[in-house]
Amino acid sequence: MSTTGRLVVVVLFEDVDLLDVTGPPEVFSLVRREMGEAAGYEVVLAAATMDPVRTSAGVRILPDTTFEEVARRSVDSLIVPGAVEVDGLRRVRAVTDPSVVAWVKAIAGRTRRVASVCVGAHVLAEAGLLNGKRATTHWSTARQLAEEYPAVEVDADPVFVRDGAVWTGAGISACLDLSLALVADDFGEPTALRVARQLVMYLKRPGGQSQFSVPLEPVSTTRRVEELRLHIAHNITAPLTVADLAAVAHVSERQLTRIFKTELGMTPAAYVESARVEVARNRLESTDETLDRVATACGFGTTDTLVRAFRRTLNTTPTEYRNRFRNTAGA
Repeated sequence: MSTTGRLVVVVLFEDVDLLDVTGPPEVFSLVRREMGEAAGYEVVLAAATMDPVRTSAGVRILPDTTFEEVARRSVDSLIVPGAVEVDGLRRVRAVTDPSVVAWVKAIAGRTRRVASVCVGAHVLAEAGLLNGKRATTHWSTARQLAEEYPAVEVDADPVFVRDGAVWTGAGISACLDLSLALVADDFGEPTALRVARQLVMYLKRPGGQSQFSVPLEPVSTTRRVEELRLHIAHNITAPLTVADLAAVAHVSERQLTRIFKTELGMTPAAYVESARVEVARNRLESTDETLDRVATACGFGTTDTLVRAFRRTLNTTPTEYRNRFRNTAGA
């Protein structure tokens, strides 16, 4: 086992999400390619025993070391992936192993940095490491995280969040963005961008980038709201005021607002804005249209309104977004 570079420990346990485990090491391995053998990271996969670990994809992974052995070493960064269970109604729920939680809690106190990938945030929360901190996780378990750990300030939107020495990342491919952010923090932005190019990622996404699109939000339990969502999607350039939507749904404006807050967790106006931003994102990625044309085509009316909406929902501007995510092939 190599003893050069910053020691990064990725936690392994049964039914862990495969990409959560393999994604970060791939990013970290490219740092050494870019900087030379004398720099970068030493990455090890640690489990309770040296037995093969079955991942959620059914693929088995061999650990490099055990929890007991890691406890004797100086750990720079601890990467904690997650696991979920899905019930008969296809509802996703994050699960945590008490023994893994206990070990993470014990080792985190002497680790420079702790980062969770996807629903690994639930492990950190169970270990008490997110108390009083802002954190993110995969959008599908964000409500569960907020309900089970009220001391955690859950923000389901960003790709990743840093709060002091604790980092939390969103789901699946966002593990690459989180890992690139860790590389930038350690070795600078130019190195992280060179690694991103090796991964054929156009540019690494900023933490404030939204992790999900409007159509991926949890489906409402009421047919009325689903019909309203379709109406909004098909009439994105219409005024779509609260009064307009209430008339479509045949309810009062007050009742409409209450329905949206209950079913979607936001006001009708906020949902309409997010839907328009989603359409604008697609056009910015795939066309050469001017901002004025994009604003008109998405129902914002003016470029100023479009810019304000992007700053409010994505913490960036339409121009910055296009520069990062422009799909030249699609155009």
